[in-house]
This record gives sequence, C-alpha cells and structure tokens, in this order.
Amino acid sequence: MGSYWVDILAVGFFAVEWTVYAVTLEHSAYGRDSLSSRMHAYRETWIRRLLDRESRMVDMQIMGSLQNGTAFFASTSLIAVGGALALLRSSNEAFAVFAAMPIDLSPSPALWEIKCLGLTVIFIYAFFKFAWSYRLFNYVAILLGAMPPAQQRDTPEAEAHVIRTTRLFETAGRHFNRGQRAFFFALGYLGWFVSPWVLFVSTAAVVIVTWRRQFASNAWRAMGS
Repeated sequence: MGSYWVDILAVGFFAVEWTVYAVTLEHSAYGRDSLSSRMHAYRETWIRRLLDRESRMVDMQIMGSLQNGTAFFASTSLIAVGGALALLRSSNEAFAVFAAMPIDLSPSPALWEIKCLGLTVIFIYAFFKFAWSYRLFNYVAILLGAMPPAQQRDTPEAEAHVIRTTRLFETAGRHFNRGQRAFFFALGYLGWFVSPWVLFVSTAAVVIVTWRRQFASNAWRAMGS
C-alpha cells in the first residue's frame, strides 16, 4: 500500500461516516426525532389544512418558492461540477502553489486527479438529487392543483389524495436533504486536498455540525415545543 495507506484510510473514513450518518438519519428510530423528520409531520398538516381552504393561491406561491430554491441548488451543483473539472485541468498551477508552501504537500499527479474526480462525483450526485427533487416538487404542484374541493374533504377520495400528496412531498424533501448533505460533505472532502489527516478532521467536523443541526439546534428545539 506504500505511502498511500493514510489516504486510503482517510477516504474510507469519509465514505463510512457519510453512509452511517445518512442511514442513521433516514432509517433508524433515532433519526425519526431529527429536525427533518419533525418537518415531515408538518407537510401532512399543511396538505390537510389546504384541503379545507377554498382559495389555494398562497399554497401555490409557497410551492413555487420551494421549487425555486431547489432549482437554485441544482444550478449551483452544475457550476460546482464545472469548477471541479477546471481544477482537474489546472494541475500545473496547483502544483506550483503547493511548491511555494513552507511544507511540502504536493500529491502525485495521479492522486491529484483522483481527488478532483472524487469531488466531481460528489457534485454530480448532488445535482441528480436536486434535479430529481425539483421534478418531484413539480409533481407535488400538480397534485395540489388536483386537490378535491373543500366540499369533498370528508370523502375517501380526498383522504387518499392527501396521503398520496404527502408521501410524494416527503420524498421530494428527502432527496433535497440528500443533495444538501452532499454539499456539506463536499466541504469536508476539500480537506483531502491539503492532507489525508485534514480529511479525517474535516469529515468529523462536518458530521458534528450536521448532527447538531438535526438533533441539538435551536430550530430542532423549536419544532419540538
């Protein structure tokens, strides 16, 4: 394994931490008390209250703001992909910067390309998540438009439509959260460009910060009150 064993361990630690955090947040009893899960409950509350209203223009405006935010992140992901590819093409300039540093941190050309490609893959993953979330939000908007009138709110058809819309809404939010999580972990991944030891630290920092936002932030406490 030679001198690359620390890099391999650091990348493995990064992948394991991301996977464990995501699985814990989305597929465990502990994760069902997260800020995201608490917000899921309010999605159903929103849809049920929307069913009681005759005028739903405000609801569609809120839906539009959600779509616009998702579209922004999808566009940002494409820009980030372009930046990562540009970094791959600027290897000589990067090596010149590393050479000017007091401490020699210059990676081999092959390792540098692997780092850049890994960053590109993360942003491509984020783009697909945001793009699919945007598509699902479009579907939710269609379901909102097909919502039965208020006079039929007590019918089985209306109840089925509320459940259907809520499930699709939750799925859209889940994919959006995955895209944002990829952005957060991409920031941690940048530590590898300095050193594999920095990647250990930056990955742990990202996990701590994101965990705190989901389980110990002021927003989490506010949603539990």
